[in-house]
Amino acid sequence: MTFTFGTDDHTAADTRTDADSAEMCRTVERFARRELGCVPPSLDREEFRRRWRLAGRQGLVGSVVPEVYGGSGLDAVTAAAVLEALGYGSPDTGFAFSVAAHLFAAVMPVVEFGTEEQKRRWLPALCSGERIAAHGITEPEAGSDTLALRTRAVREGDHYVLDGAKAFTTNAPVADVFVVQAATAPGGGFFGLTAFVVEADTPGLTVGPPYDKVGLRGSPTADVRLDGCVVPASHVLGAEGAGAGVFAGSMKWERTCLFAAYLGAMRRVLESTVAYVKEREQFGVPIGGFQAVSHRVVDMTLALESARLLLYKAARGLARGSEDEVAPALAKLAVSEAAVRIGLDAVQLRGALGILTGGDAEALLRDALPSRIFSGTNEIQKNNIARALGLGGTRRTGRRRQNGGR
Repeated sequence: MTFTFGTDDHTAADTRTDADSAEMCRTVERFARRELGCVPPSLDREEFRRRWRLAGRQGLVGSVVPEVYGGSGLDAVTAAAVLEALGYGSPDTGFAFSVAAHLFAAVMPVVEFGTEEQKRRWLPALCSGERIAAHGITEPEAGSDTLALRTRAVREGDHYVLDGAKAFTTNAPVADVFVVQAATAPGGGFFGLTAFVVEADTPGLTVGPPYDKVGLRGSPTADVRLDGCVVPASHVLGAEGAGAGVFAGSMKWERTCLFAAYLGAMRRVLESTVAYVKEREQFGVPIGGFQAVSHRVVDMTLALESARLLLYKAARGLARGSEDEVAPALAKLAVSEAAVRIGLDAVQLRGALGILTGGDAEALLRDALPSRIFSGTNEIQKNNIARALGLGGTRRTGRRRQNGGR
């Protein structure tokens, strides 16, 4: 069965599913169009949480969590399709981003690394929409270099004391639960980090004011401080020293499924662009008849369809339990670059109308710009892919590796 989104039949080998899943996506699209709409002029905490509870009732904030813990039990392919439907149905890409960040960067680490007690304690409320999760890893001095975190966690008996600062933390202003990465063995490399689940009301945890961002305005983001924050040892995810593995697992989900929301946004803007160039006339004819315009639309279509194929290829691998790191990195690269390009082209084809605020083209462009930075910059993705191909960063002298090569 082929996915059907709204009145548009979209056929792609990588997005075929059964009739139930296709109907699920149509339901999500209708929900997003009806209940989410555009970013509210004043996105306060209560309005965000109202939307969040509605998304919880639709099963969006716990879609890939096993049903036994309150989720929908979707696989990665179906979850990506649902996020694409959410991005297509609502121009508030920021809200879709917050849903995905909650689910893939914070909730899935609990699913995959949590104990049975931890899962039963936190997952039901995180799936229902009652509670919101955030993932704290980025720091003022540590972005892509995640092994250089300055936040420290010191073991004292049956608890840890956390001290440090996190930056650019999605959902921080509204979060009830944080998954926080801290160094338990500074300088210990891959095994020096530990992941903790920290309740928002824990003494010593404070959240700064929300950022005013160029894009993704529907996603509240802020800094987080940890000053003598006492966290029970029972809140460690996985084990001490397993933090880097927890983070790597979450990034596979995020770099694949989160970016599906951009596929939906791009398709929505591409459709409106096609409609516009068919109607807009210059020199007595629709501008879509000019080769310069029609070829640009074809290039936009090519960028979207190529990105979609790479993303669903990564999603299929994730659903099979693949350990491949290249497919998610390629998907992240392709989707983010396509989103920026399509946003630029959509603005250009609309002329002066394209630069007026409130239009879908300029909104896509603003929302697309951060996509080349978060989840690991595109330059880092290229480094990761090159390393997987055996390129860069290593030198060999005889049989011996030098310069710390892996």
